[in-house]
Amino acid sequence: MIGESGYSAGLFGGWALPDSSEFHLYQCPRLGHNDTRHCSITHRFSVKNIAQHLAAFRESVHAAERRHGRREGSVSLLAVSKSHPATAIFAAAEVGQRDFGENYVQEALPKIAELEGRGLYWHFIGPLQSNKTRAVAAGFHWLHSLDRLRIASRVSASRPADLPALNVCLQVNISGERSKSGVEPGALPELAAAVAALPGLKLRGLMAMPDPVAEFETQRAQFRAVRECLEQLNREGHKLDTLSMGTTQDFEAAIAEGATIVRIGTGIFGQRVY
Repeated sequence: MIGESGYSAGLFGGWALPDSSEFHLYQCPRLGHNDTRHCSITHRFSVKNIAQHLAAFRESVHAAERRHGRREGSVSLLAVSKSHPATAIFAAAEVGQRDFGENYVQEALPKIAELEGRGLYWHFIGPLQSNKTRAVAAGFHWLHSLDRLRIASRVSASRPADLPALNVCLQVNISGERSKSGVEPGALPELAAAVAALPGLKLRGLMAMPDPVAEFETQRAQFRAVRECLEQLNREGHKLDTLSMGTTQDFEAAIAEGATIVRIGTGIFGQRVY
């Protein structure tokens, strides 16, 4: 498991969130503008909807585990909360979701601060720039998108000594396209050995974002290549236990090929309203 379950009900900003309440968040023409007639809705959600979506997706994950011979509970659900407000994250936490994925450091840090003390686990899943390594090292529990030793060294040096080692996954560029983030499979052994030796980091496994395709067997083939990379690293002496792969569109193919974390955004929070 990547985070414990069973989060108890509580308060957010001094207000309870009734199950039937619908919340609107607005983007206004100027800061401090309180007349919503001049604003546009960016988010529309309710506690009940998020709870229903989470329950449905958890059942879908368990069903996929059963269909593909996986042990029930072997796949964890990471709620991708990028572009969604802290209120929506809290609503998911109220029904037991503990792990949340963020792509942008500047967007994530205020949400992490607002929800501090609620026992949530924060995963950074986006491209990491050098000037953001300190913030990720100090503020997150997981880093899924590590693909350069220089970045790994900066994160290692910045991880506070009073915190446990940061869980990290190496991002694999399984397609081999130079325009995509991630390390090529042939370079994985050297990078994995170097990262595993760094203090303050715990190398857990691999992450991948394959090309989006509709055909199930093609999806499986891409995820199978990632699993085979992990198996090869373990044959070389690593003890990796994590495959972070699969999204709302292709999570079942990822589970069929050994995913231990699936990253679900739209399936839980819905589409952002533009």
